[in-house]
Amino acid sequence: MTDAWRHGLRNAGAATLKNGAVAALYYAGGELGLLQQLVGGQVTPLWPPTGIALAALLLFGLRVWPGIALGAFLVNAAPGPSLTVDLAITAGNTLALLSSYALLRRAGFRTRMDRLRDALALVFLGAFTGMLISATVGAATLRLADALPPGGFWPTWWVWWTGDAMGVLLVAPVLFVLGSARRPKDVPPSRWAEASLLVAATIAVGFLETSAAPLIFLAFPLLTWAAFRFQHAGAAPCALAASTFAIYAATRQTGPFTGHTLLTSMVSLQAFNGAAALTALLLSAVVIERNQTLERVERACARLAELVARTARDTGAPPVVAHDRDDGEEEEGAGEGEGDGGRRD
Repeated sequence: MTDAWRHGLRNAGAATLKNGAVAALYYAGGELGLLQQLVGGQVTPLWPPTGIALAALLLFGLRVWPGIALGAFLVNAAPGPSLTVDLAITAGNTLALLSSYALLRRAGFRTRMDRLRDALALVFLGAFTGMLISATVGAATLRLADALPPGGFWPTWWVWWTGDAMGVLLVAPVLFVLGSARRPKDVPPSRWAEASLLVAATIAVGFLETSAAPLIFLAFPLLTWAAFRFQHAGAAPCALAASTFAIYAATRQTGPFTGHTLLTSMVSLQAFNGAAALTALLLSAVVIERNQTLERVERACARLAELVARTARDTGAPPVVAHDRDDGEEEEGAGEGEGDGGRRD
């Protein structure tokens, strides 16, 4: 009984620490997100806590949901108009994340995202579908509490939904990469140099996004490079960085968002964020699947060659030697010359 009690106490302590850590990360991510608010006091174009919370659920399981609820309540308690509104928004945010988790688990989602189906599941189930709940509950609660003007429901709903979805698409993949990261071994210096160049290019493109010139499209060649050369490990952070710079430009009406209305800037920004996230996720998944297919083909060829060699040894047949076409033609010509010489004799 003593050992069982100690084991249970250790498990309870570990669960409490995990929930506390998730709540703290949720709160910190929420505070960062609120710095970039476009509508009201609780709605931002990128809501990092959704990505943090969904990654925590997929990596640690359902036992961390109390930490998610606590973090959501703490974030909404400060700007919220009343305790009832805070509790309703907290319930909506938590339920949306639990729904996304259930949908992804039902679809067989793997956090390695080494299949195209994993990327598609994260996009359409984890982000677009699950976050409908939080946006609907949140916007309706603020409207019923008179925290929004009569015509403010749909703009708030749109930014809320896209902000939560972008949090899943941009933040969760980065956490998945960090969760599966291992110390690199035998990496050539050229690889490190290319990675450093990618980081420098990401920063340079980010500054161009916030400049007066409309050069926001330069992010897509960068994402393509990162996806082909480094897969999720490179594409996910690049997509998050590109979107962060774009949000900075939109909230300050600089760069390509200068002189536009709030609605135009909001739609353009979320379209860019969605395109960047989809490019990074889907292209990386396709490249990973291609690499895995090539590795399987190479292993199959190696096994087939080994089987042919073993069969030749068992039957005593001479080994098969491959020749180039020119060598074969020369040998054939030499054989014909020898035959003619025999006839001349």
